[in-house]
Amino acid sequence: MAALHFHNLTLGYDRHPAVHHLSGEVAPGALVAVIGPNGAGKSTLLRGIVGILKPLDGTIHLGGLDARDIAYLPQSAEIDRSFPISVFDFVGTGLWRGTGLFGGIGKAARDKILQAIGAVGLSGFENRPIGTLSGGQMQRVLFARVLLQHARLIVLDEPFNAIDGKTTADLLALVKRWHGEGRTVLAALHDMEMVRNHFTETLVLARGPVAWGPTAEVLTPENLLVAMRMCEAFDDRAAACAAVEIGSRAA
Repeated sequence: MAALHFHNLTLGYDRHPAVHHLSGEVAPGALVAVIGPNGAGKSTLLRGIVGILKPLDGTIHLGGLDARDIAYLPQSAEIDRSFPISVFDFVGTGLWRGTGLFGGIGKAARDKILQAIGAVGLSGFENRPIGTLSGGQMQRVLFARVLLQHARLIVLDEPFNAIDGKTTADLLALVKRWHGEGRTVLAALHDMEMVRNHFTETLVLARGPVAWGPTAEVLTPENLLVAMRMCEAFDDRAAACAAVEIGSRAA
């Protein structure tokens, strides 16, 4: 059974579609990159998968998964870093589905939190307010929170955006670890070279699906050009679509 099944899926905001007529399956244990121009609906699709958005039309079937089986890493810009919370407590929110919002943190839970923080290279940062972290450090914290959830489906929205090479390599190693453990991973990405080198399957999205399949077959300059043109057709503000990296400019 597929980990995810989309049937004629349309998602949007205030009845305005941002993703439309998407059909297809994600197999259990798949490693899928979702790519496309800015404004193509990548984040919208991920929010639909995790239940933040309800379909305007069509369906998303989760293949027997429930909320406890899904971990979501949002874009860092969506995190209110002015909120006074420490790294330890923020990472610990990854346990809420098991302990409840007001559940106690016992020794076993504390050990798990510390292990997750250590696994992303932030030992010693436990008491630091998240507002004092660099962008790369905050991204490590977000990954640590996902680590705690032991989810069967992991959904990552631009997980490597605006971080240094060392942090990218460390966090990409975690993604590969999850994939090696048989977890299903979907990631919205913009780095075409990373997708080519590390992701076995790719969905090219531009409000609607352009191509979906093995990365080597679908990640072509032709498909990326189609995606850019489709995006421009939806939005006269072509600059919003110009950010597509056509084969990392290696067409």
